[in-house]
Amino acid sequence: MAKTDDRRPKYQRIADSLREAIEAGEYGPGDRLPGENDLMDTYGVARMTARQALSVLRDEGIAEARKGAGVFVREFRPIRRRGIDRLAREQWGNGRSVWSADVEDRALEVDRITVSGEAPPERVGAILNLADEDSACVRRRRFVLDSKPVLLATSYLPMSLVAGSPIAEEDTGPGGTYARLAELGHEPVHFREEIRSRMPSKDEAAQLDISPGTPVILICRTAFTDDGRAVEVNEMTLDAASYVLEYDFDA
Repeated sequence: MAKTDDRRPKYQRIADSLREAIEAGEYGPGDRLPGENDLMDTYGVARMTARQALSVLRDEGIAEARKGAGVFVREFRPIRRRGIDRLAREQWGNGRSVWSADVEDRALEVDRITVSGEAPPERVGAILNLADEDSACVRRRRFVLDSKPVLLATSYLPMSLVAGSPIAEEDTGPGGTYARLAELGHEPVHFREEIRSRMPSKDEAAQLDISPGTPVILICRTAFTDDGRAVEVNEMTLDAASYVLEYDFDA
């Protein structure tokens, strides 16, 4: 049966060919891919077509451009976000960050952080059962791994619960926010996460250093105490090309 691949745009066919070569091991992590001039000669296409083909691989997170050097197979190792293990009490209860369950021996760093008291978005205030005049402690952070921004996180907590505690400071101490909530008598014992995906806003793309066409994963996590009270809402924006979401549980 004749293939119908020729119906694809030329740039897509070139991108698919390069992707197949990468998957076959012809180009390994850190290897330079054929440049625009090479692709023009090999496939007999215009420069714009060659440029679009390389752009497809960059948008998919497979390749990255290095100024003045070309386009290279991305060396970045995906983060395995272990959705259940990371929230276990033995994780944060023993002074470890929940993020450490994702990165193993790699260093995930917070390079931007702000902590403020402000009125939360209406949807968040409703989850936290805050009155109109109540404020929230808002913690905004950007996480960087291997010099690449991978995650934006904004946590909202009732200010009435955390005012004067390390949660309202930049450094929450060993075990992070959940360990401090436990010390305050509001230990989280149940979590709910909602996950969806979309294209990033211009600001998100800039903060995560991704092309506007690269999707992001949105995770909204709510932490509850044993009496069912919501004590934190954490809205996270992940670079989809940087993550594998892993959930391991018994039937």
